[in-house]
Amino acid sequence: MEQVAAYWELWWVWCAAALVLAILEVLAPGFVFLGFALGALACGILLAVLGGGAIALPALIFLFAALSLISWLLMRRYFALPKGQVKTFEHDIND
Repeated sequence: MEQVAAYWELWWVWCAAALVLAILEVLAPGFVFLGFALGALACGILLAVLGGGAIALPALIFLFAALSLISWLLMRRYFALPKGQVKTFEHDIND
């Protein structure tokens, strides 16, 4: 179990997870996976700056969850349609 925890303390593992989540966001848009990708990228950068063993795994997972939630809320606030507006389509792409 300790060997598995050692992998999650590597900065490049978090950056690779961020890349995979960003690719998933392209395949299934909606700013859901992008929030997780930004959280993983922030954890990877933090581990690269501080060093691999600087943060314990439970604290790192909590940090990932908190950063993912914050980034998702910020994206929802800045990229969403203004309140009361509905996206409508006037032309069909087949016309």
